[in-house]
Amino acid sequence: MTNGLVIAVPKGRILEELAPLLKKVGIVPEKAFFDDNERQLQFACVGSDISLIRVRSFDVATFVAFGAAQLGVCGSDVLMEHNYSDLYTPLNLNIGHCHLSVAEPEGLSEKEDLSRMSHLRIATKYPHVTQKYFAQRGIQAECIKLSGAMELAPKLGLSGRIVDLVSSGRTLKANGLREVEIIATISSRLIVNRSAFKTRSGEIGALIERFREAVEERHAN
Repeated sequence: MTNGLVIAVPKGRILEELAPLLKKVGIVPEKAFFDDNERQLQFACVGSDISLIRVRSFDVATFVAFGAAQLGVCGSDVLMEHNYSDLYTPLNLNIGHCHLSVAEPEGLSEKEDLSRMSHLRIATKYPHVTQKYFAQRGIQAECIKLSGAMELAPKLGLSGRIVDLVSSGRTLKANGLREVEIIATISSRLIVNRSAFKTRSGEIGALIERFREAVEERHAN
């Protein structure tokens, strides 16, 4: 397993969308891979020397950038936040669609409109993207980094706004928030370690093409 390719994949919702694509590519993980209660983190694949590691979405890019995995699947939001120079992004997998958005409490007064502000406190796990986005508008964004439960921040007075991923918007609505600006449209990408691609271009290149064909076939259907 140590000489085979290692692919880092994210836990959670994206994995559900990724599973059929892996099957089309011919990557068939052992049964334990699909067990949410399984504590094992690295999984063999049937009839292949490829192995999968199942990690948090934000960690996928780090594992690949530093060469612990040769390939990975992660959202473009993670790539925007980290901006690792050691990553090559050959393919949009066209899954995991959502928005990276600014959200605020319902019913704010006119004087609290974003266009009137020069300083803003924002809860987010995307401080670099958030600060850059608001700096372009002349607004200084003071970012409070949270890993989850972002929607609680305005309600409890931690921040005035949040920047987070939005899919259906139901969680925002349930917590008295509304999406007001879209920073970026997000989808999941296939990423490759640049050094690994140079030294193992044959097998990695072939795998990229198999993913490309699977994506095109899925889109055609």
